[in-house]
Amino acid sequence: QVQLVESGGGLVQPGGSLRLSCGASGTIFGISVMGWYRQVPGKERDLVATITRSGGSSYADSVRGRFTISRDSAKGTVFLQMNSLKPEDTAVYYCNAVLLNSRVIWGQGTQVTVSS
Repeated sequence: QVQLVESGGGLVQPGGSLRLSCGASGTIFGISVMGWYRQVPGKERDLVATITRSGGSSYADSVRGRFTISRDSAKGTVFLQMNSLKPEDTAVYYCNAVLLNSRVIWGQGTQVTVSS
């Protein structure tokens, strides 16, 4: 069974940077795609970025060029480097893993607040 734990959220000023980390425990060799999503109160959870086992990545238009997703598949970890942060990036960020059997796993979420 795979479990995900995020870390690295916090309060940052506009224009600043944060690095989110997500560690997987359990059967990590069973993980296919990993990604980050975010959610603000009253809205749906939106895709931020995903990365495949081979390193192929995709980004939401709103973060492309500012955020970078990376992954260490051997360790079951995924990272999100967030630069040039904007107030509209404020959200709870969730780590996501899609297993080889198509099961989807979520982390507990970490709050990111961009404010002066």
